[in-house]
Amino acid sequence: MKISIITVTYNCATVVENCLASVAEQLYKDVEHIIVDGASADGTLEVLQAHRPQLAILVSEPDAGIYDAMNKGLALASGDIVGFLNADDYYAHHRVLQNVAQSFADDHKLDACYSDLMYVDQSDASKIVRYWQSNSFVPNSFSRGWCPPHPTFFARRDVYQCFGGFDLAYRIAADIELMARFLEVRKINVKYIPEVWVKMRMGGTTNKNLRNVWVQNQEVLRALKRHGLTENALRFFAHKIWLRTLQYVRRPTE
Repeated sequence: MKISIITVTYNCATVVENCLASVAEQLYKDVEHIIVDGASADGTLEVLQAHRPQLAILVSEPDAGIYDAMNKGLALASGDIVGFLNADDYYAHHRVLQNVAQSFADDHKLDACYSDLMYVDQSDASKIVRYWQSNSFVPNSFSRGWCPPHPTFFARRDVYQCFGGFDLAYRIAADIELMARFLEVRKINVKYIPEVWVKMRMGGTTNKNLRNVWVQNQEVLRALKRHGLTENALRFFAHKIWLRTLQYVRRPTE
């Protein structure tokens, strides 16, 4: 069972090496790591070329944003399972992809799985800032401000082939729209794995400033309406604030 890991890069020379190493050091080896670079000009390409032997595909060209680049990666992927790892993220331990593969091997009807994520300090990765503990999917969860952490989300490639990739009408929330479409609308068979799979550095696009947070949430509400899902804005924001607060309070037990 081959796993395709797609990483989108753009001017991330200072952090991408950690991402590359975390994939290369996985115990599970039937993996193709696909890099879609947006024509970086800060030395990112030099870092990628230094690790070229471990990369299945390396593409560098202008794109229309991160989700356009992710769609390019999907078109290039040949694995049975597809996951996305951001350039400034890395896997929490060496058994992540082994556990992913085992989850699908144990249940041949499984379409996707996801787990937990830890936000770490941008300059000190040993410092936990937020712990995104997810839970099992329940219908209408997206309407209550819930979603899985996208970097922990792995789905069969044929799910993307059947139900489509990232909708570029959503500039910041296309990953949330995609997961809502898969889970809520298409009702794929999904499983929550209660362990930390990914560590994410603070400072990403969505959480860069309050304006981006606002834009993302407005896009999510627009997606919910488009898909005919309940979208009570007051309940959505109240529950989302509660979930976000818990991320700062909770800590993993391991």
